Amino acid sequence: MKNFFVFKIYTQPFDPELLSGIVWEFEITGLLEDNDHISVFTSENSPANEEQFKVALMKLKNEKLIESFRIEKEILEDKNWNVIWEKSREVIRVSDKIVIKPTFKEYSAKHGEIVLTIDPKMSFGTGEHQTTRLILRLLEKIVKPGMKVLDVGSGTGILAIASLKLGASRAVAVDFDEICLENCKENCVLNGVVKSVHMLTGEIDDVSENDFDLILANIQKNVLLEIAEKIKSKLKSGGTVILSGLLEADKSAIEKKYHSLGFDTKCVDRIDEWIAIVLML
Repeated sequence: MKNFFVFKIYTQPFDPELLSGIVWEFEITGLLEDNDHISVFTSENSPANEEQFKVALMKLKNEKLIESFRIEKEILEDKNWNVIWEKSREVIRVSDKIVIKPTFKEYSAKHGEIVLTIDPKMSFGTGEHQTTRLILRLLEKIVKPGMKVLDVGSGTGILAIASLKLGASRAVAVDFDEICLENCKENCVLNGVVKSVHMLTGEIDDVSENDFDLILANIQKNVLLEIAEKIKSKLKSGGTVILSGLLEADKSAIEKKYHSLGFDTKCVDRIDEWIAIVLML
């Protein structure tokens, strides 16, 4: 059975938004906010570790953004993950049109609403994080009937599923974590779209098609910079890219890179300090 690590990070003063912005820069699997700490989840094969978190927190301390910090590390068996999520999950209203619910919560859809049923397990993309909500809101405006969509770093599959529910005809979901792909398939089944999604374990290089109308990537800044050329190579001329997993401070570097490849910025949306950038080729 695969194990995961949970790092409980306490700081004085406690600023969950500041801490979330820092830890999402690493290859973490999930994050929960509590009253006085955040719990950061990583898989046993993740390069993210306690020492990296300590370095980042010490930087915050040196910059006088926090006075002190403490990290508690635990080993979490895979089977316990859903129990933790079930205690924390609620129905999430993303917009007037999109609602997200887990299977263990009841919700009656109103007229015109799209309800996404998502059980996360150890995957990122539950709708709770600002970056996921940003892309979902943008998908409402951008997805057109018949579109072919690529979701890079698909996690739970929520973005691919939402695209199909909004009218896309086909989606490819790719993630390097086999647990995420298993979870993506389960969620596709729950939402009745499994026949329209091709799921791949791997990275963008493993996607053979190069005729996507829309590419979605909710990943860390450094990865988005590294795969910029690969994203372009998978996109149709005139296609659209939505990038998130980004802080306001990341905007300049991302736009500089993608503009150099021929992309134009169409819009930038924000929730708190998080942003999503829409680019067109």
